Amino acid sequence: MAPFLTDWRGRFTGRALAVLRPADPDQVAQLVQACAAHRVPLVPQGGKTGLVLGSVPDASGSAVVLSLARLNRVRALDPVNRTITVDAGCILQTIQEAAAAVGCLFPLSLAAEGNCSIGGNLSTNAGGTAVLRYGNTRELCLGLEVVTAQGELWNGLRALRKDNTGYDLRDLFIGAEGTLGVITGAVLRLFPQPKASITALVAIAAPRQALDLLTLAQDRCGASLTGFELMSDFCLRLVGTHFPSLTQPFVTRHAQYVLLELSSSESEEHAVGLLEETIADAIAQDIADDAVVATSVAQSLALWQLREHIPLAQAAAGKNIKHDIALPVSCIADFIASTDARVLAAYPGCQLVCFGHVGDGNLHYNVAPPPGTAHEDFLAHQDAINRIVHDSVASYAGSISAEHGIGALKRDELKRYKTDVELNMMRAIKAALDPLGIMNPGKIL
Repeated sequence: MAPFLTDWRGRFTGRALAVLRPADPDQVAQLVQACAAHRVPLVPQGGKTGLVLGSVPDASGSAVVLSLARLNRVRALDPVNRTITVDAGCILQTIQEAAAAVGCLFPLSLAAEGNCSIGGNLSTNAGGTAVLRYGNTRELCLGLEVVTAQGELWNGLRALRKDNTGYDLRDLFIGAEGTLGVITGAVLRLFPQPKASITALVAIAAPRQALDLLTLAQDRCGASLTGFELMSDFCLRLVGTHFPSLTQPFVTRHAQYVLLELSSSESEEHAVGLLEETIADAIAQDIADDAVVATSVAQSLALWQLREHIPLAQAAAGKNIKHDIALPVSCIADFIASTDARVLAAYPGCQLVCFGHVGDGNLHYNVAPPPGTAHEDFLAHQDAINRIVHDSVASYAGSISAEHGIGALKRDELKRYKTDVELNMMRAIKAALDPLGIMNPGKIL
């Protein structure tokens, strides 16, 4: 049972009565019926790559873990309707590859895509690097199959773009983190494969220039702009320290960097020309200082690896205090400047690891201890640092969770930043769909 009880970051290990491993939706329904009959709480679990303790049991040992790992089939592919129907336990990368095999694109892309499951992606409404163009997981889902808290199997696997027949039940379960029911299957949207994807790393002086560059790129490139990621120089130096085999593209260090990706439905020449013109304008307008444009798939992958290795480099460096936040895009530069100042005033010398999906307003604002400080000692300040960061987020009308969910880790924080009206509506939905309170108890609410 051990692999099912510890969270992805290895910071918490719970206890469980048993681990249940059904092979199909009917078995899931039978197991939930049994749990409901005996008032046994259950914790739905996918790839277990979440970061907010949403898919592991608590320390009481009173719950069972319901693993969806064996529900891993691609059920149907419809290239004409551009849909794919899958089990909830399907690994994200498997879905991407199945779509590519029929000339289509499933655009959800995460660092954990080789391990995370689509049921977990849906349950947390995962974001990733392509939200700017394609939206969160919610926007990529047309229909769901769900086992309710009473053990009834609801087949909502409709492959329709338009369906106005009452309440949208699908949306209740997306982002609910398994607290209302168990997602067992999904119909997902597919898109045409782009004819070309071009990547560039642009050096800039400050986050303010990133916003100027974003506006310029959106005006020039429109829907072709697929990715727009901000990284500080400290992030890239951290990657260079722990992954020296990854090439650092600039000889001269710069304060900040933006990773740009264009996806073109025309030709590679068109995409390259559009990107080069955009970057040339940015340099001419003093928005950008320098840039490197990938001229091959290998170079493009190398640039993306720098971005994707930031969380891995953080883990190699030791424990840190993570924040997954969302802000109005126009507020990002001010937020970074003011929050950096507040955190450093309270904890001089701490290291700020700030990066993320600036194109859609999602920052990963992480705080590491000062050099020489024991990581466990620094974690004792987690609540105080969370308060600084989250209060700052609230002052800019942002969200304390952009794409990781609430789980158990941010449950108490949610009470601080949600209004009573919001919380009461959420509790009413929970009571209506899970009156026994057996679905993933202690998460979100």
